[in-house]
Amino acid sequence: MSQLHSFLSSQDEEAVVNAIKEAETNTSGEIRVHIEAHTDEDHYEHALKVFAELKMHKTELRNGVLFYVAVNDHKFVILGDQGINDKVTDDFWDNTKEMMQDYFRKGNFKQGLVDGILKTGHELKTHFPYEADDIDELSNEISKSS
Repeated sequence: MSQLHSFLSSQDEEAVVNAIKEAETNTSGEIRVHIEAHTDEDHYEHALKVFAELKMHKTELRNGVLFYVAVNDHKFVILGDQGINDKVTDDFWDNTKEMMQDYFRKGNFKQGLVDGILKTGHELKTHFPYEADDIDELSNEISKSS
């Protein structure tokens, strides 16, 4: 039985989308969240495929970030594109993942995603500040597959 539909309520999803909008307010970086029930593949390798399917590598500065969650597998991956990975400290993604795991272990998936997104947005702002001609290159909506 898939836990996909009960993972986030509609209000939780709205809070996550609002966090993405807030995080992107001060940066040219792009953040996406993709949620699915399960994958038979290695989660990191599968997240790389989702990253490509969502065309996240097509941002001008290669500064897209994907939060991938496999709900039934109890796994998640944070992927930053080359532009952001070249700039952040080596432990940035691990620290962000650990912070999110603390919330996830308590069943607070919404807050884990929101805080991870806002932390990422703050880091993106440091390296990729908002420019007057910046356009939102990718959708802020949560993508899903079963």
